[in-house]
Amino acid sequence: MTDMPSDLVWTRAAPPDATGPGPWIEIAFGEGDDGEAPVYLRGTNAPETVVTTNRRKWDAFVLGVQAGEFDHFVEGVLESGPGE
Repeated sequence: MTDMPSDLVWTRAAPPDATGPGPWIEIAFGEGDDGEAPVYLRGTNAPETVVTTNRRKWDAFVLGVQAGEFDHFVEGVLESGPGE
């Protein structure tokens, strides 16, 4: 595995009203602002296991999520909306 910078700032992807330890996904952006800049992902339940990708692939993934390209993975998970 590639050495990770020790000064990464991890951001937790959890709902604003989330309580408890999760598990949640955390993301950190490495140095650089081009498409090859590293992006690190880990779960709070196994922070020693880190997946690395690059900014170009991360941006494509985020756009896909926003466009609903992955909705079929969660069909039936939430039968009703929040508060229902």
